[in-house]
Amino acid sequence: MNKADIVDKVHGVLGSTKADAERAVETVIDSIVKGLKSGDEVSIAGLGIFATKARPARQGRNPRTGETIHIAASRTAKFRAAKALKDAVK
Repeated sequence: MNKADIVDKVHGVLGSTKADAERAVETVIDSIVKGLKSGDEVSIAGLGIFATKARPARQGRNPRTGETIHIAASRTAKFRAAKALKDAVK
């Protein structure tokens, strides 16, 4: 399932125009992204929690040359599934 499929499902449920359904899906996605950018956790009941995780800087190794390289610190998105989602998937 991709974003277009989700828009079609929302369109079928709402019964409004497809453009309205696409705006609704875009708004949800944008809200999640903005929350993560600001460092907040985004919790959706029954689905799970979106959060960010800090990765510290570290030393890595180039597998081709064996040279030691510096890997900069970064943040990454993380998702923890809710119990209801885990049970539904079983």
